[in-house]
Amino acid sequence: MAILWLTDRRRRKVRFMAKAELWASRFCRFFLVRTGQIPVSRNTVAAGGSLDAAGKSLAAGECVCIFPEGTISRDLEPMAAKSGIGRLATDNRVPVIPVGIWGTHRLATLGRKPRPRIGVAVSVVVGEPVDLADTDDIVEAADRIMAAICDCVADARRIYPQRPRGRDDGWWVRTPETAVLQRASRHHGAA
Repeated sequence: MAILWLTDRRRRKVRFMAKAELWASRFCRFFLVRTGQIPVSRNTVAAGGSLDAAGKSLAAGECVCIFPEGTISRDLEPMAAKSGIGRLATDNRVPVIPVGIWGTHRLATLGRKPRPRIGVAVSVVVGEPVDLADTDDIVEAADRIMAAICDCVADARRIYPQRPRGRDDGWWVRTPETAVLQRASRHHGAA
């Protein structure tokens, strides 16, 4: 939701790359298809097709949102990027804008019961475009992008205005210093 808010403020529509499993729900599929979102068949040979679809959207001047790790980490720390983000960036030569978000995990995250409620802060930090003009190496590109995202996450944590209180056990707190790059593997999946 934070990305939708951000792109709406910039008057840009965004196409999200999202796990194909979401299309299994008739309710979700109705909205995903009508809004032109891009399904990703993770850990399959078909995953490359999602990068082709995203490339066509980029060539048409559209904004594409990709979560480079391909999932949400259970420990709330940035993970290594999959190489698909590097391929998408180097093949299409478009600006890559890193974004770090902190706070949404307090509303819903893996391994915890969702707790949607009013009053939970969400910090969104947008970094400078990542310059990839000097590389065609998709793993190096993925690492540069993820390093910029880690910097944004660290800044989002640094400016986060809320602290644990009352019944809240502080499970969601992390320091800015732990948002560090985990290098991509040359053996990770493509998307």
